[in-house]
Amino acid sequence: MSNLDDVREEYEFLDADDRYRLLIDLGRQLEPMPAALKTDATLVRGCSASVWVYPMPREDGTLHFLADSNASITKGIIALILLAVQDRPARAILGTDIAETLAPFDLKRQLSSSRTQGVPNMIALVRETAERYAREG
Repeated sequence: MSNLDDVREEYEFLDADDRYRLLIDLGRQLEPMPAALKTDATLVRGCSASVWVYPMPREDGTLHFLADSNASITKGIIALILLAVQDRPARAILGTDIAETLAPFDLKRQLSSSRTQGVPNMIALVRETAERYAREG
């Protein structure tokens, strides 16, 4: 996947329809998540679509996340969130204000409220995961 700065730069120049398509394309670029990992334990609560997020701690101390959704645009939103935290140490993730990092995308204005209602829950799950690994590490 691209880095967040590149995506933001491209996003700023697009109209609403193309922004929607860009998010869908980001979702398509997510690493495949095996069906066996799509369980109740990895399900993000409070989303209108089903969203699963699975953390994979790496030996170098970073966290790598697998994610998927049954809705294309929601899959793009979780992909965008992961661009802010992917392959970073848990403490660095905790030091990142993910919502603020995503603010330039103005998702609430670009998408319907049903599409964005789960964003805080997705961010919370990533943060809770980072907190857990930061305590263990």
